[in-house]
Amino acid sequence: MSDAQADAGTAEGQGPVRITEAVADRLAEKRAELFEEFEINDEFPSDVLVEARKRTEDVYAEIEDELEERRDLRDLTAWTTDPADAQDFDDAISIDADEETYTLWVHIADVSHYVHPGSEMWAEAVERCNTVYLPAYTVHMLPPVLAETVCSLVPEEDRLAHTVEMTIDRETLSFEEVDIYKSVIHSDERLTYTEAENRIEEAGAPLHEECNLVYELADQLHEQRKEDGSLVLNPSRDRAHTIVEECMLKANKAVTHELMWDRGVEAMYRVHPQPTPDQWNEALKEIQDLDGVSIPGGSWDEPRKAVNAALEESPGRQLNKIQRAVLKVMPRAKYMNDPFGGHHALNFDIYGHFTSPIRRLSDLINHWIVAENDVPEDLIELCDRASDKEKDGETVERLYKQYMEELHLEGHAINDRGLEVVDDADFAEMDEEERETVHQVPETQR
Repeated sequence: MSDAQADAGTAEGQGPVRITEAVADRLAEKRAELFEEFEINDEFPSDVLVEARKRTEDVYAEIEDELEERRDLRDLTAWTTDPADAQDFDDAISIDADEETYTLWVHIADVSHYVHPGSEMWAEAVERCNTVYLPAYTVHMLPPVLAETVCSLVPEEDRLAHTVEMTIDRETLSFEEVDIYKSVIHSDERLTYTEAENRIEEAGAPLHEECNLVYELADQLHEQRKEDGSLVLNPSRDRAHTIVEECMLKANKAVTHELMWDRGVEAMYRVHPQPTPDQWNEALKEIQDLDGVSIPGGSWDEPRKAVNAALEESPGRQLNKIQRAVLKVMPRAKYMNDPFGGHHALNFDIYGHFTSPIRRLSDLINHWIVAENDVPEDLIELCDRASDKEKDGETVERLYKQYMEELHLEGHAINDRGLEVVDDADFAEMDEEERETVHQVPETQR
C-alpha cells in the first residue's frame, strides 16, 4: 500500500475512505459468505416489513390515545446523545437536583408497544437476537422503517417511552426511590457526542446547565464504580460518553434490581463469570512486563483495580496491549434467567439490559416483563439463543475486519469517516496521484 493510501485510511478530519467498485464487490462477497455461514438474515421477510409499515400509520392519533394511560412528560426537558452517524435514538435523559438528591430520568423508546409476542416482528427479532454492526454496514434486529421512526426519540416529536425515574442520594449515590413507568416524552434536541461536549463548555447555550449537572452526577458514579472495583478498560472516555455510559448503567441496574428484589421474577439477566486466580495472575504478569507499565504493589490482590491503575498510568501506546491481556482471560458474559454470579467486570451483584431495545433482544424482552409482569415460557431458550447469536455476531465482525485488513482497509477509519465507492468511470478519469487515494484490490489478490 502506498503512503497516500495509508494516509487515506487513517488520517482524521478527512472525507470518507474511498474504495473502487472491485473492492466493494469483494466486501459484499465476504459479507454474503459470513452471513450464510453464521445464519445471519440480511433481508427482512415481506410479512415483517408489511407489519412494520402498518405500525407506523396514525402515529400521532395513537400517541394521543396512549396519554390516557401514561404519564405525560412532554414538558420535561429531555435530549438524546448519540454518535454523529446514528440512525435511531432509543434513549434520552432528563435531570434535576436539590440539596439532597439528584433526580435522573432515563427514557427508553417503548419498542415493546410495537413489537410484542405474537407479532411477526417479535418472531423475527427472536431469529436475529441483536443488531450486527460491521464497518459501514449494519444488519438490524428490527426493520429500520420502524426503528428509525416511531421507535426513535427524534427531537421535536412526541414519542412513546418507558421511563426509569431514579431519585439518587447526593452523598452516597444510592437509590432513594426508583419508579419505572410508561410515558410520553418530547425530546428537545438530538446531540452528537461532540455537541454534548461543547454544550458543557458553552455558558448560556441550550442544555448547558443540564449537561453540566448530569455530568456532575455521571462523573461521581464513574469514580464510585472504579472505587468499588468495576473494571474500566477505557480510562480516557470523554465527558459526553461518560454521561451516556453511567446513566444507562444506573438505569439498567435500577430495572434489574426491581425485577429481582421487588418482584422476584425471572428476566434476561446479564451474567459475567470471573476468571480463575491463575488466569488473573497470567494477565497481570503480562501487563507488568509491558514497557513503561507498572501495577501498584498493593493492588495485586484486587485484579480489577490493578488493571484500572495500570491503564491510567501507562503510556498510550500500551493501552490496547493491556486490554488484550485482560480480554484474553475473561470468560464470555451470557444471558441467564436468574442473576446468580452477578457481573464480574462491572462488579454488580445483579445486572441486566434495558436501555437498547432497538438493537438487543434481551432489552426488548425485559421491557415486556417489566410492563406486563409476564415472563415468556421459553425464557431459558431465549437466553441461550441470545448468548449464541451475540457470539456469532462478534465472530462475524472480527472475521470481516480481518478480511478488510487483507484489502488494506481499516475498520476504525471507516467507522470514523464513512465509506465512499468510486465508480469505474470516475476512477478511470483520475490521474495517478488521485488514484493513490482510492483503495484498490491489492495486487497479490487480483
